[in-house]
Amino acid sequence: MPEVKFEVDVDSPPDEQPGANPFNRWHPDIPAAVEADVGETLRLEALDWTGGQIEDNDDPNEIRDVDLTQVHYLAGPVHVNGAEPGDLLKVDFHNMGPLNDRAEFGFTGTFSQQNGGGFLTDHFPDAAKSIWDIDGYTVSSRHVPDVRYEGKIHPGLAGCLPSKELLEEWNEREQELIDKHEEDPDSIPNHPTGEAEPGVANPPTEEGAQMGEMDPEEAEAAAQEGARTVPPRENGGNHDIKDLSIGSTIYFPVYVEGGMFAVGDFHASQGDGEITFCGAIEMPGYVDVEFDIVKDGMDKYSVDHPIFEPGHRGPNFEDYITFSGYSVTEDGEQRYLDSHTAYRRACLEGIEYLKQFGYTGQQALHILGTVPVEGRQSGVVDVPNACSTLALPKGVFEFDVSPGNLDNSADRGDLVVTDNPLE
Repeated sequence: MPEVKFEVDVDSPPDEQPGANPFNRWHPDIPAAVEADVGETLRLEALDWTGGQIEDNDDPNEIRDVDLTQVHYLAGPVHVNGAEPGDLLKVDFHNMGPLNDRAEFGFTGTFSQQNGGGFLTDHFPDAAKSIWDIDGYTVSSRHVPDVRYEGKIHPGLAGCLPSKELLEEWNEREQELIDKHEEDPDSIPNHPTGEAEPGVANPPTEEGAQMGEMDPEEAEAAAQEGARTVPPRENGGNHDIKDLSIGSTIYFPVYVEGGMFAVGDFHASQGDGEITFCGAIEMPGYVDVEFDIVKDGMDKYSVDHPIFEPGHRGPNFEDYITFSGYSVTEDGEQRYLDSHTAYRRACLEGIEYLKQFGYTGQQALHILGTVPVEGRQSGVVDVPNACSTLALPKGVFEFDVSPGNLDNSADRGDLVVTDNPLE
C-alpha cells in the first residue's frame, strides 16, 4: 500500500484532523500540505463532502439543515516538484475505495428548494435522505429496497489551485451572473423561478471557510475572495464525472508553482448528472495517485481545461432500458435545441416509469442519481428539439423492470422525507 500522505479521522471535525486540515475554497495562497516527486505514488484520504454532517440514521432533517457554506473538504494541496504554470499535471488514479475500517455507509440527499435545490427541485422541493450500506464496492439501501449493484466509485472533485488572475476572472463573471439574475430572474435560461428558488452562483464568503494550513489572519482575508468549490471550472473542480474511476488519467492545467493538486467528494456510485444535487452515494474515501508533468503542455496542446482519460473498471452492465426527452418543458413550452430541458424530460420519464413498480418519486429520483445510468445528448441538430436520453441498467434491480412486467409492482416503502420546511 502506498504511504498515506493525507489522513483523515471521520469522527473528528474538519478543523481537528490528525494531520493537515482539509480546505474548502480555491485560492492561490493556500500552502501545500503534501509534497510529491514525479513518479511517486501516494495515498490521499478525504472526508465526505459535508465534513460529517450526515449520520447513519433515519432523520431527513440532517439533509434539510446541511450547512452548504462549509463544503467541500479537500485533501491537499499536493505540491508536485517541478510543475510550473503552463504545464499540464498528469494525475493517474491507481486505486480508490471507501474507508471501510472507519465508515461503512454512504448517503444520498434530495436538497430542499430553500437550501441548494437541485436539477428537479421544482418537482421535489422537500429534503429527503437515503442511507446506503457499502460492502466493498457493492451498495444497497434500506430506503430503496430491491436494488443492489456494484457501484462506479470515483472522486467527484479534483483539481489544482488557480492563479490570482484566474480567481479574479471567476469571481467577476459569476458576480455578473448573480447581478443579472437579481435584476431579471426570468432572463436566466433553465433556472426555476419562484419564492424559494436556488441561487445561480455561490459568491465568496468567510462563513464556513476552511483554508487549510494558512495563517489565521491571512486565511480570513483570503476567504473573502476564495472561490467556492461547488462548480467545475478551468482548474478542474467539482466535475462529478462517474467514469473517472480506478485506472483513470487526468491532465490538469497548471496555474501556480507546484500545480497544488487536491481531491475529495468521494462517491460510492453515481449516475450521469447527479440529478438530485446530492445525487451520488456520498462517503469518505481514499485514492492512490501518481504524478507526471507535461512541460509547456497548455500551449503545446492548446489546453486550458482538464483532459480526461477514463479508466476501464466496471461495473459492466449489458441490458438497459432507455428513456428519451425533448426540449419541450413540462407545461408544453417549446425550447430551441435545449439539452438541459431534454435531459430533465428524460429523467422525469424514468421516474414516472419506476413509480409503476411501486417506488415513490423520491425513491426513483435517488435510483437515477446513484445507479450508474448513462446520460447522453443524443441529438442536437434537428430544430427545434434537442433529444437527450437516460439509459438505466436493468441488472441493478432484483426483479425485471422491462415493459410488460408490471406484475412486479409492490409497496417498496419510501425514503425518509422531511415534513418541515427549512426555517
